[in-house]
Amino acid sequence: MSLARHSGSSLKNVLFVCTGNTCRSPLAEVLFRDLVKAASDYSIQSAGVGAFSGQSASPHSAKLAKERGLDLSKHQSKAVTIDLVERATHIFALGRSHVISLLMDYPEAEDKIYLLSEFAADDKLRGKDVSDPFGGDLEEYQEMQEHLDKLLPSIHAFIEQTWKPFQP
Repeated sequence: MSLARHSGSSLKNVLFVCTGNTCRSPLAEVLFRDLVKAASDYSIQSAGVGAFSGQSASPHSAKLAKERGLDLSKHQSKAVTIDLVERATHIFALGRSHVISLLMDYPEAEDKIYLLSEFAADDKLRGKDVSDPFGGDLEEYQEMQEHLDKLLPSIHAFIEQTWKPFQP
């Protein structure tokens, strides 16, 4: 099966992927949605390579989102599926293990799978995993959020600089 580079529309369909889809990727999703809120050509989702469907966002991720005026209260975790991968124009994995898992399960999507920190302006963050705060204290979640705050503008710039709408 072959996955098209773009899903057949002019939407930039961004998928953030972590492990359980309760900590990192939901926060990345709402922060990125807020970052591009003025643009109408984005669709943004998150999922997990080892997610159990229907779990809430972690309380610390929800708290950090709420402090920014963002809402994770209705978030329900979901696993990565072929449908999500096919629809995505850009898939950003929060760790190298997620990239590996995605490439093993969806090798045909290789040209749209990236490590989130791949384009980081900060040399200290480029190529590094966004640390998993699962089970940690609020400070660990805040550190993760600080990294997302530094990384997401680079992702936005990459998408805007390289985006070519689907042309049949």
